[in-house]
Amino acid sequence: MDTRLGILLPTNQSQWDDARRLVDFAVQAELLGYDSVWANDTLLGPRIEPLAMLAALSSATERVTLGTAALLPAFRRPVMAAQALASIDHLSAGRLVVTVGAGFPGRSEIEHAVSEVPWERRFGRLDDTVALWRALWSGQRAFHGTVLHFDDLPESTPSYRPGGPPIWLGGASPSALERTGRLYDGWLPYPPDPADYRTGLAAVRSAAATAGRSEDADDPALFVTVLISEESEGLERRLDSYCQTTYGLPYETVRTVQAIVAGPAEHVAATLGRYAKAGAEHLVCRIAAPSLDTQLDQLELIAKVIRPALQIPSRA
Repeated sequence: MDTRLGILLPTNQSQWDDARRLVDFAVQAELLGYDSVWANDTLLGPRIEPLAMLAALSSATERVTLGTAALLPAFRRPVMAAQALASIDHLSAGRLVVTVGAGFPGRSEIEHAVSEVPWERRFGRLDDTVALWRALWSGQRAFHGTVLHFDDLPESTPSYRPGGPPIWLGGASPSALERTGRLYDGWLPYPPDPADYRTGLAAVRSAAATAGRSEDADDPALFVTVLISEESEGLERRLDSYCQTTYGLPYETVRTVQAIVAGPAEHVAATLGRYAKAGAEHLVCRIAAPSLDTQLDQLELIAKVIRPALQIPSRA
């Protein structure tokens, strides 16, 4: 299968001066031949809400996949979220992919608190929420999971595609790998080493087989932070500034837990190629640049330099 190339939208308010330019950014990505555009989700800082962003893009774009990377369902009432996602699935004519996550210890507890959702049992709640969405999209009127229970569900908006949009899981802990293979349609982790990606994907496929599913039941993708720069001087300082702004953590810490690839185009392409050889078939790139204008420059560089180096077809 051909490797696919996606891009994360810079929805953080510190990165844009006019939110409508984010729509132009996505349209430009489609014109440059990208396969997908993605929006992330957090309550820690001002940004454009991801489902609102994807709804805006559903009519502005024609071909690209529209995805969340990742949506945190605990922030939303589950029945209403099912309706919102089904609506975007219809508005985009079936181009939606929903990556979900359960939050990050040491960071997401406050987000759960302001959402009035317990931090405890978050993984069971996440799996139940996804199962509830699928039940609603298929017309079921009751749901009884491990955490969520509904005896009398109202009729809900069905999904555009039978069975609903594909739902991927982010994360690479042993339990996440097992649950991905057993319950989900795809895997979007960010391991800092391609060898870890290969090992994790093998575990996902083993879990799928154990659950009686095809070993290829899950689409293997990668979330990776990218910055192309021919100038080595000051590169780590730029990455540190980006990590501090995004996470409040230094680059030296973030690079130990997330895939970050920066440097000359040849180095970036070679490293991404190692992930592709490890099994990643969809590369979702987050650009480590502080503003929309610099992001646009990198968007073109990735399309014009990295894509040919990895022999990724242009879909323009």
